[in-house]
Amino acid sequence: MDVYEALYTTRMMRRLHPDPIPLESQARIVDAAIRAPNGGNTQRWHFLAVDDPATKAELAELYVRCRALEYEDIEAGKLGTAVYDEGTHAETMRRIKASGDYFTEHFTDVPLLLFVFAIDDHGGANIYPAIWSALLAAHAEGIGGTLTTVLRYEAERVMELLGVPTEEGWCMTAMLALGRPRGHWGVAANRRPVGEVSSRNRWGQDFGIEVPAPLWPAA
Repeated sequence: MDVYEALYTTRMMRRLHPDPIPLESQARIVDAAIRAPNGGNTQRWHFLAVDDPATKAELAELYVRCRALEYEDIEAGKLGTAVYDEGTHAETMRRIKASGDYFTEHFTDVPLLLFVFAIDDHGGANIYPAIWSALLAAHAEGIGGTLTTVLRYEAERVMELLGVPTEEGWCMTAMLALGRPRGHWGVAANRRPVGEVSSRNRWGQDFGIEVPAPLWPAA
C-alpha cells in the first residue's frame, strides 16, 4: 500500500466483523508500532492484547457506564466545542454517535482489543506515534479499528482487571478495537482546507499555497 493511500484513507472503523485476527497480523501490527520514534528510545510502552471472551464481557459492562459518563460531559460542554460551523459539526457528531452506539452494542464481538500503556509520557508525545503506526499497519493488513479513551472513567478498575502493575507507574493511554471493517476505506471528508488551519511565520498569515481539495489521489 502506498504511504499516502494509508495516510489519507485510514479512519476510525467502529463497525467490525467478529472474525478472529491471525496472530501473524497481530504481530506485524505491534511490531510496526514499536518502531515508532520515542524520546531517548526509552520504549516506556506496553501493548496488552485482549481476546478472552470473559474479559471482554467485563470490559463491555464498564464501557457502557463510561460512555454514558462521557456523553454527560459532552452535553455539559466539558470536552470542548468545534471551531468550525456548528451545523456541520452537529451532523458529524450524529454520525459518530450512531456508529458509537453500534460499537457499544457489539463490544463483545470485537475480535481484538489492544490496550496501550505508558510511563511518564508527556502529553502522549511518545505513545501516540506508536498508536498511529499500529492503526496504519492494521489498515495495511485489511484490518480496521478505532481508538477510544472512554474507559478512562474506570481506569483503575480496568487496570485491576487486566493485572496492570500500576505500582510501577504504568498508566492507560487508550484502547484500540481491531477487526475486519464492515465499512469502506475512503479519504476523510468534511476537513477544512489547509489554508484555513495553517499559517506561516505568524499566526493568521497566509500559508503560501492554496489546497482546495485533497492532494491524494493526484489528479
